[in-house]
Amino acid sequence: MLCGIGWNIKGIENIPNSPFVMVSNHQSPWESFFLQTLFLPTSSIMKKEILIIPFFGWAISRLKPIPINRKLKFESLKKVIEVGGKRIREGYCVLVFPEGTRKRPGEGIGKFGTSCGVLASNESVPIIPICHNSGKYWINKSFRKKRGDIEVIIGNPIKGNNPKKLTEKARSWIDRAYSEIY
Repeated sequence: MLCGIGWNIKGIENIPNSPFVMVSNHQSPWESFFLQTLFLPTSSIMKKEILIIPFFGWAISRLKPIPINRKLKFESLKKVIEVGGKRIREGYCVLVFPEGTRKRPGEGIGKFGTSCGVLASNESVPIIPICHNSGKYWINKSFRKKRGDIEVIIGNPIKGNNPKKLTEKARSWIDRAYSEIY
């Protein structure tokens, strides 16, 4: 309300009542906060540096995130699979931004890492793909905000046992959905 930013959600009925891997494009801090409210509890994969930010990082640590060092790709993947699997078995949804880093709205959807597909396949849970255009209104790395409504589309569950195919299906769906809202 303070920034003049609202949101519209399509497909909320696609969120199951059981654990899943939530996969989203990444444009701004907005989705990092908002998507954690769609299913409770949710555990997010995030860079470990966030947890050392005074007060904010300490508060985020209470949400049981999965902190990773993005420079150590193999170790990070191993941690996501191990700890993410544990969280899913505890009843959590695991939030993954497979692009790894934020993209500007005009850049489209980036390349996806396969951790989301591996995690979903290993734990026999669906991927729920989510697409949004938050970067148009909540400008990344800026205090500037633009009035408007962020569009959020939640896709149908994607199931399977082939991690690469799961990842590619999620990316393709998000890419198609993004062309509708950008």
